[in-house]
Amino acid sequence: MEYFVQLLLGGLTRGSIYALIALGYTMVYGIIELINFAHGEIYMIGAFTALIVSSVLTLYGFNEFAILVLASLIAVIYSASYGFTVEKIAYKPLRSAPRLSPLISAIGMSIFLQNYVLLAQTSDFLPFPALIPEFNFLKNYEHVFSSSELVIVLTTVIVMTILTLLIKFTKIGKAMRATAQDKKMAMLVGINVNRIISVTFIIGSSLAAIGGILIASHIGQINFNIGFIAGIKAFTAAVLGGIGSIPGAVLGGFVLGWTESFATGYVSSDYEDVFAFALLVLILIFRPAGILSVKCEV
Repeated sequence: MEYFVQLLLGGLTRGSIYALIALGYTMVYGIIELINFAHGEIYMIGAFTALIVSSVLTLYGFNEFAILVLASLIAVIYSASYGFTVEKIAYKPLRSAPRLSPLISAIGMSIFLQNYVLLAQTSDFLPFPALIPEFNFLKNYEHVFSSSELVIVLTTVIVMTILTLLIKFTKIGKAMRATAQDKKMAMLVGINVNRIISVTFIIGSSLAAIGGILIASHIGQINFNIGFIAGIKAFTAAVLGGIGSIPGAVLGGFVLGWTESFATGYVSSDYEDVFAFALLVLILIFRPAGILSVKCEV
């Protein structure tokens, strides 16, 4: 029973990371109905930025809490600026072009960012400091569910809640929903559609950076290629839950995380990706719009 609980909680942690990244995918899709395939690289850049900042602050003798706050804040701002830049370079000039053009542009941006970080850093795996402090909240059960895993899950739930409230009850959230429903009509009523799209990319990139920091701190290492796999898995999670739905992105992340966790625990780690993508195929066959199918909830 303990092994089952361990797999359940491990899948919850893994799914939480997928959910954080998937939220960025689903927000962008909800607004412009296109997939930002450079989103995984923003996740990777956020983690690398936190690594560099935390290393510098450690050299200057900052305490652990200050390092966590400052490294996270700078990484989020830096990643948000990258998200903003990607939208201006890869999407805005192609907004009226055929749908295939911005898709190819986003893939090209993904490859560019991967190689940019590879040349700027290294192809080797680098150690990442444990930015999340350990605390005894479950005595004698730390091996089942650590404090860093608890922080990851709680962060995902809090972010989803805040994002949902932002979309439903704030002025900018209403502007996002209006833009998602009809861009031309939104412009007619005075909404700056270009600004709303940029804000959406900034928010999504910030969430990806948070996910990158959390998972890198939890695993303890980082590499220039981590964004590609995480991005594909998060995209899968967004589709599973119903792309365009914020709760759907989180649910899809959890479902994908549990699928991989139980497949690894009871079958073999070699079949982890097989089960994950087999689940995606089944969902697309029997419920193409996803588990929580909606029409552009963002």
